[in-house]
Amino acid sequence: MKKSVLLVLIVVFLTGCVTGCVSNNVGTYISVLPIFVLPDDTEFVDLVKKLETPEEICQYMEDNFEYDEENTSNLSPYELFKTKKGNCDDFSSFVMFILIFHGYDEVYQILIELPPLGYHMIAVFKEGEFYNISDNMIYIQCFCKDFREIMNFYFYHDWVSYVVYDYDMNIVEEIERE
Repeated sequence: MKKSVLLVLIVVFLTGCVTGCVSNNVGTYISVLPIFVLPDDTEFVDLVKKLETPEEICQYMEDNFEYDEENTSNLSPYELFKTKKGNCDDFSSFVMFILIFHGYDEVYQILIELPPLGYHMIAVFKEGEFYNISDNMIYIQCFCKDFREIMNFYFYHDWVSYVVYDYDMNIVEEIERE
């Protein structure tokens, strides 16, 4: 009860590409994924079945979706499919949902605080022995061993804090840089 009241009271809109977050010392994200149900739309279901790898998903997004920084709502994977416009939050949810559908065991989202830009969300998934990422519509093989290594890879090296979430939006790791 206390957590529910706290969550409702401290919902804030953050600058950058992630909105609808609940603030704690790093920033907690409220996702639509745990309540998302595969819709009765054969075109969408066929697409989900067809996109079996992170590379295929990212290529589909790059070919069909547009980044919309004005978008402040959290779109479900189906809503993103229909609107064709979304933000980093929506793209990472889309990747995460489809990979879970195809049986990927280790799939995460990482909310990264990157001043002065604000916040950014990426999808992370284990392929073989290593973690790779989807940054917006780009598939990146970073061959990282853990989440901390991901944060120091690519352009994330200026991070201030990050939170790693599993599919059910449980916090897996929460780090604030000292």
